[in-house]
Amino acid sequence: MYFYLKRIFLLLFIVLLIGCNSEKVSESSIETHEIEVGYIILNKQEVPLQQELSGRIKSIYKSEVRPQIDGIIKEQLFKEGSYVKKDDVLYIIDSDSYQAIYEETLANLKNSEANLIKLKLKNDRYEESVKFNVVSKQEADDAKAEYLQALALVEQNKALVKSAKINLDRTKIKAQISGFIGISNYTVGALVSQNQVNALTTIRDTSKVYVDLSQSNNQLFKLKKLNKDSLKQNNINVNIILPDDTIYKHTGKLKLQEISVDEDTGYVTLRAEFSNPDGELLDNMFVNTIIENGNFNAFLVPQQAVTLDAKSNYIVTVIQDDNSIKIKNITVERAIGNKWLVTDGILETDKIIIEGLSKISEKSIVIPKNVNSLYLNNSEEEIK
Repeated sequence: MYFYLKRIFLLLFIVLLIGCNSEKVSESSIETHEIEVGYIILNKQEVPLQQELSGRIKSIYKSEVRPQIDGIIKEQLFKEGSYVKKDDVLYIIDSDSYQAIYEETLANLKNSEANLIKLKLKNDRYEESVKFNVVSKQEADDAKAEYLQALALVEQNKALVKSAKINLDRTKIKAQISGFIGISNYTVGALVSQNQVNALTTIRDTSKVYVDLSQSNNQLFKLKKLNKDSLKQNNINVNIILPDDTIYKHTGKLKLQEISVDEDTGYVTLRAEFSNPDGELLDNMFVNTIIENGNFNAFLVPQQAVTLDAKSNYIVTVIQDDNSIKIKNITVERAIGNKWLVTDGILETDKIIIEGLSKISEKSIVIPKNVNSLYLNNSEEEIK
């Protein structure tokens, strides 16, 4: 009995000894276990930044044609939708009454001019006669006053003739600018007046057009930050995406921005100017645009290599010289394709882990493997 108990205790002791040694071996193997990870090394590059904004086409010059006198439209001398030149006659208003007024004022002017000649001669005679006491001083003064009154009447009649001539000329309604003329809102025989609200028609000069774009105040702030010099020089290019998804052949320039923010939307209006020689861009047409924000010297980091910490800060994991790892905070400006535009927190010598991130911890020792060829092709197609 004693012999069997002694053997049992001896076996238990051996088992415990083997278990302890096994645990030490296991712990040692964990501590020294190395994990293979893939890393990339990035270089700063000139990244062309672009931004898509929507807007509407606005004619630079637009003239709403309105009558400046009252009357009945007698003729319409243009074809709707055609191109008209400045000073082309568009409508003719019945001119009979305005012609009569002009002729009457012209006759009054001639009559007053004839009377002026008579009174001037009389005044001249009296000025000489009073020197020799042939006429009294009072008579000479009266002659002078009559002459001056006649002179004033002539000037008044000249003004009336000029006004009548202006109104007579206004019976021919002319184009104030060159451009394409729209639909006529009034027909021959319609009564029109100088104070009416509705325009007869509208002329639009679309040889050059504006595109008014809406951008949030935050986006505009970033645009200014990235393009200080370009904005000052109005040197930012803008391209239009046409309805068929092609790019408009003429590149525009960003000209100005509204000086205030819309308090309801928080958006600011930007204005770009485009050449439109073929008339492809129509007034009030809705378009999408691409703003060329210039080149920016920064890192393009594949999104697989970037994670978030507990505070939602962007971080990357880099390999140190002893193959341990280090967490680095980075500044992400925006997404470009499947990459992040990073402006701070990365060095060109950093080995950034992109494969095996889920297998490591802060105390891990890694086996580095360069995988630049798999992730970095520098394709310009990704920079949009």
